[in-house]
Order: sequence, then C-alpha cells, then structure tokens
Amino acid sequence: MISLVLVVAIAFGSLAATLLSGWRPELGLDLAGGLSVVYKPATHATAADLTESVNILTNRVNALGVSGAQVATQGPDIVVSIPGIKNPQQILSTIGETAQLYFRPALCGAPAFVGKKGKGAQPPSGPLPTCTAASTLSKTNLGVTPSSSATSGYTANPVPADAALAAYPSTPASQDVQGKTVLLPALKGGGQYPRYLLGPATLTGHAIKTATAQQNQTGSWVVNYTLTSTGSPAWDALAQQNFHQIIAIELDGVVQSAPIIQPGQATFSSFAGTGQISGNLTQHQAQNLALAMQFGSLPVRLVPQTTQTVSPTLGASSLKAGLLAGIIGLLLVLGYVVFYYRALGLVVVSGLCVTAALLWAIVSVIGHTNNLTLDLAGVTGLIVSIGITVDSYIVYFERLKDETRSGRTVRTSVDRGFSNAWRTVLAADMVSLLGALLLWFIAIGAVRGFAFFLGLSTLLDVFVTYFFTRPLVVLLGKNEKVADAKRFGIARGLDSSVQVTS
Repeated sequence: MISLVLVVAIAFGSLAATLLSGWRPELGLDLAGGLSVVYKPATHATAADLTESVNILTNRVNALGVSGAQVATQGPDIVVSIPGIKNPQQILSTIGETAQLYFRPALCGAPAFVGKKGKGAQPPSGPLPTCTAASTLSKTNLGVTPSSSATSGYTANPVPADAALAAYPSTPASQDVQGKTVLLPALKGGGQYPRYLLGPATLTGHAIKTATAQQNQTGSWVVNYTLTSTGSPAWDALAQQNFHQIIAIELDGVVQSAPIIQPGQATFSSFAGTGQISGNLTQHQAQNLALAMQFGSLPVRLVPQTTQTVSPTLGASSLKAGLLAGIIGLLLVLGYVVFYYRALGLVVVSGLCVTAALLWAIVSVIGHTNNLTLDLAGVTGLIVSIGITVDSYIVYFERLKDETRSGRTVRTSVDRGFSNAWRTVLAADMVSLLGALLLWFIAIGAVRGFAFFLGLSTLLDVFVTYFFTRPLVVLLGKNEKVADAKRFGIARGLDSSVQVTS
C-alpha cells in the first residue's frame, strides 16, 4: 500500500507545487494565437545549414523573452511559430533579420540611385563599373593624418562620390553574396555617402563572439563586440591591409557603419579581439543589431514566404470546443463504468484524477523548461488517451470477473486477476507507445504534438496501473464492506455471487 500513498502524494503534491508557482501548460499557436512564419533559403542550403539556422533562430526567439516558441524544419523550409505574443510585427522584424554580417573594404562612395529618365529607360545591365581614380577611397586619396588639434583626432581629404554609380540600382538581396562586389545603401548616419561600392568580404559574422548594445561617453548608442580566437587575427589582418582606409560593416545588405581604420594612430596596432559599431544608431537598432550578432550569422539568407497571424479569440474557441468534447466524452465514460462496475468504477475515476494531476504537472514543467506547448493536436492526443487508459481498467476488471466466475472469492481474485491482466495491459500500451514513437519520428508539425501527448499518457497509464490501480483494487477487494455491499459492492459489479470470506 506504500506505492498507493506515494503515487497520490507525488501526483497531487506536484500539482499543488505547479499551481502555487503560477506554472501552467503553455498553449500552442493554434490555441493562444500568435505568429507563424515560413522561411525559405534564398540559395541552396544543406541539411547542416538548415540545422544551424534553426539553432540560431531558436536562440534569438528565446532571447526575446517569449515562451513556447518553436523553430523547426519543414522539408527545405524553416517554420517559426511564436504563440501568445501581443506585438507580432515587432517580433517579426527582429527574428526576420537574417544577420548576414560581412566586413567589406569600401572601394568608393556612391550617390543615391536615380536611374535613367525617359519612357522605357532601363538601368544598366552587366557588372558594376570600377571606381574612377578621383573617387577611389584609397589611402592616397583619403590622406588620413592623426591630429591632436582636430575634434575627431585626425584629418582626412574629402573624396567625392562616383557620380556614374547613380544610374546603378543597389545590389538585390539575392545577389549580396560574400565573394562579389556589391553596391549597397548605408543606414542613415552609417556613413558619409548614401551608398557604397564594396569589395568581396574576407570576414563574416562568424568571427563575432559576443555583442552588446551600450551608450558611449557622449550618450550615443553603439554595439561593442568581441571576436573569436580565430576571428581576432583575421580581423587584424583585414584591418592592417586597409589601414587608414574604410572598412564597411554590412548587415543584411545595409551598411551599418563605415569607419576609417585607426585614423588617430600613425601606425597600425592590434585590436586585441574587440571592436565597436557606431553611426547614429537608435536604441532599438543597436539592441536588435547586437541580438543578431550575438547569436551568429545565418549560413544562408532566409526569405519569408508566408506570414500568418492567428487571433487569440480563434484559439480560445478551438480550446473550448476541444475541452467540451473531452469533458462530454469523459463524463459518458465515467458514467458507464460506475454504472457497470459499481465500486470499481470509483477506481477508474480516482485513477483518471491521478493521471490528470500528473499530466498537468509534467506538461507545465516541460513547458517552462523546454518550450513544450499544448496545441489542438495535443489536446486530441490527450482525449484519445482517455480511451486507452480506460481500456486498461476494463481489461483488469474483466479478468477479475472471470476469476470470480470460476469460483474464487473477490479477495483471492484481485491479485491473481492482476497478474493475468497485466501482460495484456502492458502489451496494449506498448503497441500504443510504438505508434506514438513512429509518429514522432516520421511526422512533422502538429502531428508530432499529438504523438508526444499520446505517448506521455500511455507511459503514465503503465505507471498508474501498476503503482496505483493494483494496490487500490487489492485494498478495496479485501474490505468486506466494500466488496460485499448489496448494490454498490465489487462483487455486484463483477456480477459474482461469491462473497468475501475472512
């Protein structure tokens, strides 16, 4: 009987603990409402690229403080589901940053795109032109000279933008790749030119170890970052090669900052693994940039294909409908077993209460520790599991009925009947568990939620049947008043004329 007391204590003790702590099952997207986005790689992506992208996006979403978010692959696409958010557009703008961070040498400045005028005029095709000699951002043209009397700590020659580039549109996102020369716009305040012609990137965001948004001494928002052990020497090599020239820091096709390398120094010195991005960044821009850099650069550029915002009202209606169906079905089942099995029907009721308490506690804890969400498919799995659980009781009770009909007393039947029924219960639950495991591994999306909750309920059925149902039935079967009651006794429920003997 010790196991009976322990199971009750564990079930309702854990339920009370989760309720007192304010924990509850985290609802999924279809129940709590929220945001669902399907991303498609802009270029060919390997399985390793998709896995790395999923990990990075998961870290970003978790860093935003939302719970229950899920990021998973669906064929060649990546699906991001974030339930229960109040401002989906702000979240979308943050996770939508693909964080393709490149460090590119600036070849020359460019005016804003104006294009050719006239009916049917088309922008120039073919490769981008080379910079004119006068507009090249070379060390000679810039003429950077450290000066303690200058406010900025140095002086430099003004280099005009290359006017010919005004006819060329900015490089589209699909062609913004590491090894190509690109023409990109600058963030407002990110440089002295509207756009820049940039050379191939020799350093990417994978060189970044940490990044934080902070205010400098003048109150401006900047992003301070540290480099990895391999990224630090690579950055030093790039910086030394472009000493007193401009290195553009590009994020997702936009030049965030275009600083001159160490303009206040006469000779180059190592950066010692640290750096800073500045350029009139707002607090929101700096924090989002630091967040994207902190969790790495995605191996491929992702393009949003579909964006779906689910209303919490619709989710609440689905939840109510699912719960109503489950409650009605549960009441019908409980009414039947109590009417048919009499006192043993109370064993079914109490067993389902214990299972429900354990499920609530387990799902609540996993929801807060591993972002498990309860969606409509999961609710369906729980409802289906009620039938599986009740089947275990019926198998046991019917076996008890066979034992008493063969002439044995209720007292002697409870142990013998369970030994014979246990093999059947275990076999049936293993079949259900095997089906849930197969669904989990081969299915995608909401079907996996159904499989998880079905499998969890099946495991709990095995546990509760052996450690709760068996000792409770044995305890009741050895009690003469319960077993021998005229209308509600166990013997009456088993349709047995054999009475309990002492």
